[in-house]
Amino acid sequence: MQAQPLVPDWYSARARALIKGGDIAGLIRWARQQRGWRQADLGKAAGYSASAVSRLETGVRPATDIDMLNRLTDALAIPQSLFAAALGMAPDAPPRTTVTPTHQGGRGGFEEDPMKRRSVLGAGAAAVPLSVLTALDDALDVSPAPRAAPTPDRVVTEYRQARALFDGGDHPRLMRALPDLLATAEARADTGEGADYARLAACYDLATEALSKIGQRRSARITADRSTIYARISGSPLAAASSARALSIVLRHEGRATIAQHVTLQAAAALDAAGPSTPAQAAALAQMLCTASYAAAEAGDRERALEMIHDAERAAAQLPSMRSCHISTATVTLYKVGVLWSLGDAGAAVAAGRTLNPAQFSTAERRGRYHTDMARAWWRWGKPEETAQALLGAHHIAPAEIRDRASIRAIVTELSQRHPRAGGVRELLTLTRLR
Repeated sequence: MQAQPLVPDWYSARARALIKGGDIAGLIRWARQQRGWRQADLGKAAGYSASAVSRLETGVRPATDIDMLNRLTDALAIPQSLFAAALGMAPDAPPRTTVTPTHQGGRGGFEEDPMKRRSVLGAGAAAVPLSVLTALDDALDVSPAPRAAPTPDRVVTEYRQARALFDGGDHPRLMRALPDLLATAEARADTGEGADYARLAACYDLATEALSKIGQRRSARITADRSTIYARISGSPLAAASSARALSIVLRHEGRATIAQHVTLQAAAALDAAGPSTPAQAAALAQMLCTASYAAAEAGDRERALEMIHDAERAAAQLPSMRSCHISTATVTLYKVGVLWSLGDAGAAVAAGRTLNPAQFSTAERRGRYHTDMARAWWRWGKPEETAQALLGAHHIAPAEIRDRASIRAIVTELSQRHPRAGGVRELLTLTRLR
């Protein structure tokens, strides 16, 4: 009997048929068999049980778990271009490329950047086309020439337009707009003025927040690091606080909650020591206290998390009512929902959230975030119907809050698997097209 090849022939008729049919589970099963692996072998390599691999391959478990797909495709070293084609984001028959076989623990593999494969998976689950994300990555590598003269007014105008896209949950258009926004702000900062560097840092902060939301962790880390540098050059305490907040988001997503806590506490202490003398600085301090509280909760520092969120509540209560102010008592309470949920106090999180009304938030993104935060609290509390209703509320107001956030999609998938008959679940699946 002829031994199975160690390295699969990715361009065989069978592989092409699976790719053309978009059969991701079938492609994983075929690649495993071609390597001569049992389901237990693949599970061990990817960190899952054999039964979990079996459920995915047979369709019992839908192929929507992004983390699982990341690990399985990393273990099997499925080429990025072919997996993108199976996801429908590239031609059915991408051109043959030359790859170099390597050996990992005695098993075959390919030299390919796993970060790029994760970007493909994130793009497949979200609505932002891979070509748009690739263009943004290219712009981060080599800044393009701005389309118009890089005046301060031009930077501010483009920033406001991009911010409106973020607030409205229009992530595809935002990702298309970011390369020129960053290029314009970079070109303007070449003048060396502190205010120009502060605006540039703000542009990178917006990019970081958006990239983190749609799961583009590698690019988000790049933009966060650049913001930190430019904020320091600007000499603006507000820019430094904003960049610290953006960096903490990235660090939390990297699983480095303790470092995120340190970054935010340090930034909050610097703002407090400077003695906020303007409403904008006072608002920035309240925002940093919220961020520090959430980072502490993620790090498991319960006492510090509750202390910081109470300080934020007091700070927000003293702020004047300003249209330009992005922090309010309602915003702080929404942070409190997340803090309590993260600490495991699901009931307290729900109680805090029930004091809020979505109409208190001025943007679709924040109103959608209110519903998804409540959904997470309800889900942790073991209330499937309430979870489904909260997710339906989020989808009605800001579909991107479900479509583009892997953690929320995971709740939808798990909800459908564990409670398929709960009220609202069928409607939710119909609307989101997730399984």
